[in-house]
Amino acid sequence: MIEGHRNPVPTVDVIIELGAERKIVLIERKNEPHGWAIPGGFVDYGERLPDAARREAKEETGLTVELECLLGVYSDPARDPRLHTVSAVYVGRAEGEPVADDDAASLALFPAEALPAQLCFDHRQILDDYLAWRERGELPRP
Repeated sequence: MIEGHRNPVPTVDVIIELGAERKIVLIERKNEPHGWAIPGGFVDYGERLPDAARREAKEETGLTVELECLLGVYSDPARDPRLHTVSAVYVGRAEGEPVADDDAASLALFPAEALPAQLCFDHRQILDDYLAWRERGELPRP
């Protein structure tokens, strides 16, 4: 870090599509802020973003995720009430039975048309962008 500068903290999130139905895996957070969220977390020093995304998905859901694409980068300074984060958000696919672990108190599978209305952070906006991408092939605008 350059002395006197404060920088945003890098994070990753993974929209995990599970099985042929492409149900979405969401976690219920164990730590503040509580509520439903896309699996994800902080990037470790020296770690590549895709590696961090796969690691976080595995730690929180027990699933081995194959990343499909980078949906976008989300950087609103108010996106996380704890500190300024910048998140690279991936879409990935997995098979198997997810299990809540690490920062996840629990998890659930949701059809795309029945996602929870209230989500942590800016995850409602991220999932809206994901749904638009899935339906119309439109990536979110920066």
